Amino acid sequence: MSFSVTILGSSSALPTSKRYLTAHLVNHDERFFLIDCGEGTQLQLRRFKQKTARINHIFISHLHGDHVYGLFGLISSFSMLGRKNVLNIYAHPKLEYILNDHFRYFDTDLQFPIKFHSIGSKKTQTLYEDDKLEIIAFPLKHRIPCTGFIFREKQRLLNIKRDKIEFYNIGIREIINIKNGSDYVTEEGKLIPNEELTSLPKASKSYVYITDTKPVDSAIPFLLNADLLYHEATFLESDTKLAKITYHSTAAQAAKFAEASKVKKLVLGHFSARYKHESKFLEEAKPIFLNTILAEDGMKIEV
Repeated sequence: MSFSVTILGSSSALPTSKRYLTAHLVNHDERFFLIDCGEGTQLQLRRFKQKTARINHIFISHLHGDHVYGLFGLISSFSMLGRKNVLNIYAHPKLEYILNDHFRYFDTDLQFPIKFHSIGSKKTQTLYEDDKLEIIAFPLKHRIPCTGFIFREKQRLLNIKRDKIEFYNIGIREIINIKNGSDYVTEEGKLIPNEELTSLPKASKSYVYITDTKPVDSAIPFLLNADLLYHEATFLESDTKLAKITYHSTAAQAAKFAEASKVKKLVLGHFSARYKHESKFLEEAKPIFLNTILAEDGMKIEV
C-alpha cells in the first residue's frame, strides 16, 4: 500500500524563484488528497506530473492568501478540463461564501459539483474516513482560525498464511473472520488458533501537517509516534519575537515539538523569504531533533 507526500510549495507569504507557496499532495493507495492551495499550485501539479484529475478532496488549513489563492484557478481549470466528479473541500465556513461570491462575480458555471465540509477551529474533528484511512483536523494557534491535519491509516487486518488456506481448505467467509482475529474450526471439529494461521500486518502509518502556528503542545498527546511530521518553521531563533507576534514558529521550536511528540521524521517548511540560506534552519533544528530535513518543492517523501 503506497503512502507518500509530495511537497508542491514550501515558501511562506511570498513565492521565491525556488519555492512556490504552500501546498502538499498526499497519495494514499492511489487516492489523492491536496492540503492547502497557494498561488501556483496547479502549475506545480503539472510541473511534477501529478494526477490532478484524481484529486477529489482538498483540505484548507486557514484563510490566509498564501494557503488558498491557488484554489480559484485550480477549480476553474478542473471545470474547463471537463471534470464531472464531486470535489470535496474542507475548510473554515467562510471559504464557502468566498467561493460562491467568486463564482457569481466571474460568471463561472462549473461542470461538476462541489461539496463543502466546514471545519471547526476549537476541537479535533474527523473530516474523512474510509476502510483504510482517517483524516483528522485539530486546532492550531494562529492569528485567525487555523487547523492542522493528521492522515492516519487504520489498523490493517492480519495476514493469513497461504499454505494454511490450502492445508485446511479454508473458505472465503472463514478467511475474512480469521483476518479479523477469529480462530478456525475444521470440519472435524478441531480448533486451530488464530496465531497459527496468521502473521502480523505491517504497522499502520501516519502523517501530520502543521502550518502557521505558535508552538501548540496541546496537540502532542494525539499525534504521538507519527511516522512523518511536517511543521512550519517560518523563522530562525534570531527572530523569535517576530515569530511570537505573527503567531508562527521557529525551526528550533518545531524541532522541540517533534522531540516531545516522539515522531520518526520531521520536515521543516513554510520558510520566510527573508532568509537566503535555508541551511541555517537545519543548523538550529538538528541538534534538537536529528532526523530533520528541509522541504523542497517537488520532493516526494514516503511515509
